[in-house]
Amino acid sequence: MDRKIRVLVAKAGLDGHDRGAKVIAAALRDAGMEVIYTGLRQTPEMIVEAAIQEDVDVIGISILSGAHMTIFPRIRKLMDEKGLNDVLLTGGGIIPEEDIKKLKEMGVGELFTPGSSTTAIADYIKEWVKAHPRK
Repeated sequence: MDRKIRVLVAKAGLDGHDRGAKVIAAALRDAGMEVIYTGLRQTPEMIVEAAIQEDVDVIGISILSGAHMTIFPRIRKLMDEKGLNDVLLTGGGIIPEEDIKKLKEMGVGELFTPGSSTTAIADYIKEWVKAHPRK
């Protein structure tokens, strides 16, 4: 791959805790990726629009507010409507196992819970992008 993997890291909704998102953003940069961090309190519409503008390979959502069953499906729907079928939607936060299973069935990629290794997250993204070349 000639260009760096481009990752949009976003905090959706009213969740005001961004330490984890910043740690992930730094770890992905250290792993050789180009990271765009949108900051706090982004709407699904703002996130998808930023992903289009920045031509990203991956959208990573950090969510601790409990709104994951609203936010992830809304972003996935907007991605589908905008033709972002070749962009990975992944993320992490406080997400119960049963919800992770439901979200994956809706087309969300791997979801990482607190304590996940930043190396594992970077490796997952690299492998996904390699297996799903952009059109």
